Amino acid sequence: MLYSKIEGEGKPLLILHGFLGMSDNWKTMGTQFAANGYQVHLLDLRNHGKSFHSDEFNYEILAQDVFDYCKTNKLEKINILGHSMGGKTAMLFAALYPEMVEKLIVADIGPKFYPQHHQTIFAGLNAVDFSKKPSRNEVETVLSEYIPDFGTRQFLLKSLYWLEPGQLSFRFNLAVFNAKMDEIGKPLPENAIFDKPTLFIRGGNSNYILDEDFENIKQYFPDSEFETIPNAGHWLHAESPKLFYEIASSFLE
Repeated sequence: MLYSKIEGEGKPLLILHGFLGMSDNWKTMGTQFAANGYQVHLLDLRNHGKSFHSDEFNYEILAQDVFDYCKTNKLEKINILGHSMGGKTAMLFAALYPEMVEKLIVADIGPKFYPQHHQTIFAGLNAVDFSKKPSRNEVETVLSEYIPDFGTRQFLLKSLYWLEPGQLSFRFNLAVFNAKMDEIGKPLPENAIFDKPTLFIRGGNSNYILDEDFENIKQYFPDSEFETIPNAGHWLHAESPKLFYEIASSFLE
């Protein structure tokens, strides 16, 4: 069963993090939604955060995990919000189980195919030799040789934890991601259609959702609308949390 943090009372709102992330990335936002009358479920998807590791990893199995989570927690009608990989998982879940979803929010990802673009990040992650028992600072030094962006490094370092005293490790399942990297960019199946209210929020500085993608998105999500957060990139909820929350909450209400 997926690990989750549940906060608040009211209509269930599931929040799915992006690739290499974890539920903690949405903690502040989740608390805001919880204060506004939602029962917020922050999930760690398989091979991420505190959830189980598995050799199986694709969008169909991620959507199945969310379905199993809902059944176990007796969640029959939900709203769902997903970012990046979590957004594609949320899209597929909504298309497969439309009777369970009232509204869908997708943050900075479309249903289309995305070519592999995490190569330098993976080079950095794979360059960390945990057998040498590096300190947190030493891990960051290795990553900085491959990943110059401070924000990206801090995002990845959130998944660093003490496996045992003196032994750090990443919470995410790097070995499986190395083998299954191509799964992340795969498109939604052509028959994955969800015709209930859907909101796509994109970052104005991000190239994940382009104007020319709108027509393709509408084929999958005919009742969709689009919002752009200016001066924000792919991590739009972290870069512009106030505006992201306002846009998402007004759509849900």
